[in-house]
Amino acid sequence: MARNYPDWLAAYIEYASYSEAPRKMHFWSGVSAVAGALRRRVWIDQRYFRWYPNSYIVLVAPPGVVAKSTTVGIATNLLRQLPYIKFGPHVVTWPALVTAFAAAREVWEINGQVQIQCALTLESSEFGNLVNPGDREMIDLLVNLWDSRSGTFEKITKTNGSDKIENPYINLIACTTPAWIAGNFPEYVIGGGFTSRCLFVYADKKEKLIAYPALEVPPDLEEHQAKLVADLDQIANALCGPYELLPETIAWGKQWYEHHWKHKPVDLDDDRFSSYLERKQTHIHKVAMIWAAAQSNELVLRPQHLYAAAEAVTDLEKDMPKVFARIGRTEQSNQSERFIQFVQRRERVRYTEAYRYVHSAFPNFREFEQIVSGAVRSGQLMLTDVSGAPIGAGYTGEVWLMVPRLH
Repeated sequence: MARNYPDWLAAYIEYASYSEAPRKMHFWSGVSAVAGALRRRVWIDQRYFRWYPNSYIVLVAPPGVVAKSTTVGIATNLLRQLPYIKFGPHVVTWPALVTAFAAAREVWEINGQVQIQCALTLESSEFGNLVNPGDREMIDLLVNLWDSRSGTFEKITKTNGSDKIENPYINLIACTTPAWIAGNFPEYVIGGGFTSRCLFVYADKKEKLIAYPALEVPPDLEEHQAKLVADLDQIANALCGPYELLPETIAWGKQWYEHHWKHKPVDLDDDRFSSYLERKQTHIHKVAMIWAAAQSNELVLRPQHLYAAAEAVTDLEKDMPKVFARIGRTEQSNQSERFIQFVQRRERVRYTEAYRYVHSAFPNFREFEQIVSGAVRSGQLMLTDVSGAPIGAGYTGEVWLMVPRLH
């Protein structure tokens, strides 16, 4: 049966594009929807282990800027129209997961062999409502479940004895803010590997301004939606088995792997990102399966699928330092960043006005001068006098803080 669209992800992005969220957030929401549909029914076999298409995707943005929850909802609402796709609890606890996994148990045959899976998609508009980063036991559980290892997952509890789940699969998408991450992610969550298993999609501005989306959407939007759901249903049911990596796909993957380990990204030259870089190959192959599934029912992974996945994952890396920038920082450091961003947004601010903006955080004027001095020395800001007079001790002229211009 032919699909309605040659590329489900491209068609989905067009369908979702009548909102203000950045395109990349729509793309990754679509990736999560396809991963939820595929479940454990497809994989890449590496003999010692298998790669499955599930991902932990977290949309990160300041509150009220890019409509994160709405963006996620557009994609998951399509997935929810497939009645056999199971969604997990809104608050992750082990008892709640056991109940949800039991309800999600599926059995099917491939090549005469019985296959069993317990596949769940977890969705939350507030990551903190879904997962408590301070619950070390739960974080460790999510770390273990990300790999979707085959076999029986067993957990011994004090109250219920031993709970067992056959072939678990968790696909997660959630939303949060940089401030929430800074206030709730202890260092061990990063060092312990949970964040290295997440793909953080960061944005701090709208793609475009749309006051009334109902005036922008085309009249055939519902028809478009129905076709997307029909294709998603086909993705969920027609694809089953291992993906074949063509010789040219393997050649490209080997070349990428060698380059990856010999050329560490400068922006990620930090111990916090070393675990992520170790798992980047896995992230890419997970996304490559989704890209291939979005385009065809053929279980073949071509070079373009791997290349496109690598490009999409790598594109997220430039913003990763922003996601974790505030972790472990003092309040004074956060206020300093707030002050610098204030000037950068305005591009040009009077010195006195700049001080009024952060006076409550730095009532001691000498502390404020130190912040300004540090910003100037690091090249983030510059001091200038509109009259051209030299700025020195005892100067009382009209001083402005400005964003340096590149020549």
